[in-house]
Amino acid sequence: MGGRGRRHEQLVRQQVLDLINDATAQGASLKLASKTLGLAARTVQRWREQNGGEDGRQGPLSPPANKLSPEERQQVLSVANSPTYRDLSPKQIVPRLADEGCYLASESTFYRILREENQLAHRQRSRPATHRRPKEKTATGPCQVWSWDITYLRSTIRGKFFYLYTILDVWSRKIVAAKVFPAECARHSAELFVEAFQEYDVDPKALTLHSDNGSPMKGSTMLATLQRLGVVPSFSRPGVSNDNPYSEALFRTMKYRPEYPSRPFDTDQEAQQWVDVFVHWYNTEHLHSEIRFVTPDDRHHGRDIDKLKNRKSVYEQARKKKPERWANQVRNWTPIEIVRLNPERIRASEEAPSSKAA
Repeated sequence: MGGRGRRHEQLVRQQVLDLINDATAQGASLKLASKTLGLAARTVQRWREQNGGEDGRQGPLSPPANKLSPEERQQVLSVANSPTYRDLSPKQIVPRLADEGCYLASESTFYRILREENQLAHRQRSRPATHRRPKEKTATGPCQVWSWDITYLRSTIRGKFFYLYTILDVWSRKIVAAKVFPAECARHSAELFVEAFQEYDVDPKALTLHSDNGSPMKGSTMLATLQRLGVVPSFSRPGVSNDNPYSEALFRTMKYRPEYPSRPFDTDQEAQQWVDVFVHWYNTEHLHSEIRFVTPDDRHHGRDIDKLKNRKSVYEQARKKKPERWANQVRNWTPIEIVRLNPERIRASEEAPSSKAA
């Protein structure tokens, strides 16, 4: 429904406003409700001021000055469909034309014209590569879905890095394992996973391990270990970091901490010492914004329920004392019951936006 620059009819605008008004009345923030529908909060505010209103934009009044002429456009199509180039992609066509001293248009223009003519299809006999979106993984408690990844830590030797392997519990956001290795390989992955698996006494039938698509994740040693333990592996699409967002967010938090060293690590032991301190802070002191500002350790062990109940009571008492200061309901301190990894897309017409659950 959303999308920057997209135009909406008045009826659609009013339907969107009704959905967002219902969500904000139940405690969701305007920013989050708008984002769920692909809109900016400022856009929704403007629509409210106009009571829905018609889109006043008239669009460009003249074609772009650099637009291809009909003859140039036809020439692009003729070349792309010629016997010489019909089996090649625009990325291959344009450089080959340049080698012949000919320039017709850029790769993006070739792609755009072919797309507009419904000719942007696989141009070889081989089967096109398919990368399906990973299936949704749902966690309703700890040790049901783990996410893991590897990040680089700089060393004092130029071009050499240490490798931090980290396993994160998606439901509680608790770091269940974090170890620095001097090299990157599937054997280290298997060893670390087995240690965490045994430490947390995991039910293998209930656990899914999600990771990126790199060789340490899909190496034969790692896959054989998962098969032996009966754990289901799950992988991101190649080159799509958004398929593994929890690990990516963890690494960003780590590397933007004020305590993160400004200089490289001398040894992997020194790096491990810093990582151990960070893990302790992250698990036991860090109030995580996506789990109602409780620590991952409290949530992992169920201590968050009483804490959130107490917060709700404090807010309700404050509202009773000064009701004029509260425009809506008190802040939502209900524990998040379900966390989804790679959630399936939900149409806005099927479900109204609500407060962020993961």
